[in-house]
Amino acid sequence: MSGAGSQAAPAATDSSSLVMLDALALAGAIRSREVSCVEVMMTYLDHIERINPHVNAIVALRDRAILLAEAEEKDAQLARGELAGPLHGFPHAVKDLVPVKGMRTTMGSPILKDFIPTADSVMVGRLRNAGAIFIGKTNTPEFGLGSNTYNSVYGITRNAYDQTRSAGGSSGGAAVAVALRMVPVADGSDYGGSLRNPAGWNNVFGFRTSYGLVPADGRDAWLPSMSVLGPMGRNVRDLAMLLAVQAGYDDRVPLSMDANLTVFQGPLETDLKGKRIAWVGDFNGCIPYEPGVLDVCKIALKTFQSLGCIVEEALPNYPIDKVWHAWLRLRAWQSGGTLLAYYNDPTKRPLLKPEAAFEVESGLKLSAFDITAASAVRTEWYQAIRRFFEKYDYFVAPTAQLFPFDVNLHWPREIAGQKMTTYHEWMKGVLPITMAGCPALAAPAGFNEQGLPIGIQIVAPNHAELSCLQLALAYDTATKWASKRCPPLL
Repeated sequence: MSGAGSQAAPAATDSSSLVMLDALALAGAIRSREVSCVEVMMTYLDHIERINPHVNAIVALRDRAILLAEAEEKDAQLARGELAGPLHGFPHAVKDLVPVKGMRTTMGSPILKDFIPTADSVMVGRLRNAGAIFIGKTNTPEFGLGSNTYNSVYGITRNAYDQTRSAGGSSGGAAVAVALRMVPVADGSDYGGSLRNPAGWNNVFGFRTSYGLVPADGRDAWLPSMSVLGPMGRNVRDLAMLLAVQAGYDDRVPLSMDANLTVFQGPLETDLKGKRIAWVGDFNGCIPYEPGVLDVCKIALKTFQSLGCIVEEALPNYPIDKVWHAWLRLRAWQSGGTLLAYYNDPTKRPLLKPEAAFEVESGLKLSAFDITAASAVRTEWYQAIRRFFEKYDYFVAPTAQLFPFDVNLHWPREIAGQKMTTYHEWMKGVLPITMAGCPALAAPAGFNEQGLPIGIQIVAPNHAELSCLQLALAYDTATKWASKRCPPLL
């Protein structure tokens, strides 16, 4: 496994440093039995006990005695020469939108506050088979709606760098848990920036993958959502390691795709000289940004130039507002459709947050022909992006339109003087990438003068995950943001 020896394992008595190990280094230390799974679990649980009350990233935490017993069994397996996989003995918390057998899975909704799934999702099954020990869940907004992690079941998740600020979402709990070393890696999902926004706001990496690369269970297996699953980590090699566990075809998810997973496990270094990168910025003024966001991201672009890449400002030839309005219709149809049964139940509708009701009510106004027209716009946009990639190898954009905002604000009502008309318009800068279906790897870009983080999206053509990882690795190696700028709580 590439990079497994990048960090020396700590001495057995130096357990406090275990949580600071990269995931690949931790896997190597467990595999070589330099540290025991029990020691790893005890150290992580002690760390979570100290850190999590400040941020509320991990929820539904399981009983310590049970977790230590499971870790002891992982040690026994190793003693018998039975290595489950790269996550053997890893404490792992699954995003609370994804079912884990026997574990409370609320999706952040009071409607599901007592729901206990009887089976793992496909992805969770893969994590379990790779040796992960599920310690709990990571917090998420209600039904994953909104890029700010709060709900009435578990409360607010706070930013890893400033607890008065939002963690982002909907994978906010996952990003904060990774940033604060409460888990080695994390899983997340992304529809409207849910892997990218919290990664950028917590100085870690999140990877929105191409549709179908990571199988996602759903009520409807044939009409694909724009939501995808993907990994989060503190560096690119860890990200690739987890992706290799998550990805690949499963016949229960017919639109999932086969993949050569060995490419994610092998060397990611490549010559990037001459690679052409387009900076889309604010899409020629069509998308408002808080002062400072674009400045921090432009500084990050200089790293690509130092790697020999050619960076220039350029845009796809297509009106971005047309993409935005088509996204709104498709979002209402897809998100509203999954919530319609709750909305139609008079005992459950009052338990839905306003944004959930908004999606259903917006969807009810649409006809099948409206959806067809919006999907046609999406296709036109994809073709414009495909032509854009005939000239450029990548394009880059910010992960959010503003820095982390007040944690008590549900969503920002305006940016740079421009009113936001919906609860997700402030994420308009990431939605065109969602619509294009391209892989987008969120990487740390830097911090503003107040010490608040922001990220960049590294976007490559459809199914070009390896290209994203290769450029991101070189960028990570050059900047090392996640390791050189740790959260103050650490």
